[in-house]
Amino acid sequence: MPDGLAYPDRISLAQLPTPLQCLSYPAVSERRLWCKRDDLTGCLLSGNKVRKLEFVLADALAQGADTLITCGGLQSNHCRATALLAAQLGLGCQLVLRGEQPPIADGNLLLSQLAGADVSCYPVRRYHHHLPELLHEHAERLRNAGRKPYIIPTGASDGVGVWGYIACAQELAVQFNAEAIRAPLVVCAAGSGGTLAGLAAGLSLYCPEAQVLGVAVCDDADYFYRRVHEDLSACRDRYPSFGLIEPKNFTVVDDYIGPGYAQGYPEVFDTIATLARHTGVVLDPVYTAKAFYGMLEQLRLDKFSARDVVFVHTGGIFGIYPERTSLSR
Repeated sequence: MPDGLAYPDRISLAQLPTPLQCLSYPAVSERRLWCKRDDLTGCLLSGNKVRKLEFVLADALAQGADTLITCGGLQSNHCRATALLAAQLGLGCQLVLRGEQPPIADGNLLLSQLAGADVSCYPVRRYHHHLPELLHEHAERLRNAGRKPYIIPTGASDGVGVWGYIACAQELAVQFNAEAIRAPLVVCAAGSGGTLAGLAAGLSLYCPEAQVLGVAVCDDADYFYRRVHEDLSACRDRYPSFGLIEPKNFTVVDDYIGPGYAQGYPEVFDTIATLARHTGVVLDPVYTAKAFYGMLEQLRLDKFSARDVVFVHTGGIFGIYPERTSLSR
């Protein structure tokens, strides 16, 4: 561990370390392609969200919270993970979701309901324009009922949640050393920005020769450059003595979003099918398939020269099921 870096309190919730798997994939035959299997952080709690929530929920419990409030889309992986962890820890959970509630729940929404979460759905326009007020209203109602709520932002991406992927960067550095990986390109989906921020900050310390590529699945590149700066600034403000630095080792591309967030397109669905057929690794249509497709395109265009390419699989497999029509062949 670099001198001066410390970690805040965390709860052990994920199954770590996750494997670093070498993939044989025709489109990347001239390089070594690796997959950091963070989809295997733990069965129903799979994915990157659990790493962040280890730190966020430690903070919530330290503050005496008895109910978690968080937000996201109807098929939010983060909301599903939060609901299941709340059930595991004996906490209440309220989800503020974007979109109209379907007549029959599916995928992540179904799992959130099975975990006992109290789900409130709001029209897209109201959600986008009034999310802080909606979260505040839910918290106030709970306080008036004698509860102690704790609000978790979208994706658990903030100055606390960012530690999840700083710790993951340390885990990766150990695996890089074991596999003789030098100066890798590390690729992840950028949705709420916390995974990208943590990887960039962590790898700047634990593997300074690494480059990080964030493939946006919503919003433009400028948004994610701002978000990384904001999350890490908030982290340094809260933990001023922990030795965190501002990274300069990352790039964001926003050419592969397609029609919009959580909206797939043919190349995305083809990427899911092709990777599953060749490697047995299954991507999701919202985050990882767009990121993997974007990575392949960037490599095809020779934007990066690294011999070792490490794709961070952040999970989300339950998002497959609402897209079963597009994926059926």
